[in-house]
Parts: sequence; structure tokens; C-alpha cells
Amino acid sequence: MTKLPFKDEVFEAIVDPVKIGNYWFSSSLERWGEGRAVTLRYEEYDAEGVIYVLEVEERKKIVFSWGSEHGDETVVTIRFNELDDRSTIIEVTETGLKEEDPDLVSKMMGQKEGRGYTLKCLKAYLESGITSLRASLIH
Repeated sequence: MTKLPFKDEVFEAIVDPVKIGNYWFSSSLERWGEGRAVTLRYEEYDAEGVIYVLEVEERKKIVFSWGSEHGDETVVTIRFNELDDRSTIIEVTETGLKEEDPDLVSKMMGQKEGRGYTLKCLKAYLESGITSLRASLIH
């Protein structure tokens, strides 16, 4: 969990295709919305991936799946919890990792580190306008 600014700003920074390019991906081809397949681009690695937005509860929750193109699909849930009128806590969970996968522990650690870094980049962007940091979602 990471404490971030007001919930509206945090939510918009994730679903808005322009804002997401300031801290996470180079670009998102469209606004994240329920039922959409959203292509995310990461220019630095000449990479892109597709997420499938399963659920959006405005300013409260985003659920998406990713990794299906690699036969390794998982579901990520991002929850936005308002701590007070100036702070939001984001909770990220991921389900669907395969218990029998011999690389399970390293995948879990990589995901944890990647999500933590993404949240730090988001915090730097929203609180200080820093756009020179960017995390990736490369599966």
C-alpha cells in the first residue's frame, strides 16, 4: 500500500491515456474502461502489451487481466481507499499465479518490486510533477 494524493487525481492518472505516460507506460492507446482491451506501449523497450479491463468502479477499483498472450494470465485489482480529504491509499493484488510454476517465487518478487516502483513513480508524478521516472509492465 502506498499513500498518495486525493483519490480523483490518482484514479485519473491510471485510466487517462495521456497521464499514464508521465509515470508508467509511454502510452495507453485509450482510456481504461470496463470491457476494453487496452494496448499499452513502452517505447524504451520497443514493447507493448494488452490488458483486458474487467471492471471499473469509478474512483474505487480497477480490475484487469494481463499475460494471456504468454499463457500466463493473471488478474490485477487496484483499490483506491481515501485516507482523508488529501490522501489515498492504493492497494494492489494479483491473483492467478500458478502454484506449480517453478519460477513462482521469482515472478511474485518481480511483480511486487515492479508494482512498488510503479507506485513510487506515480507518487513522484502526482506530488511533485516528476515525469522523468517511468515503470514498466513487461511480462
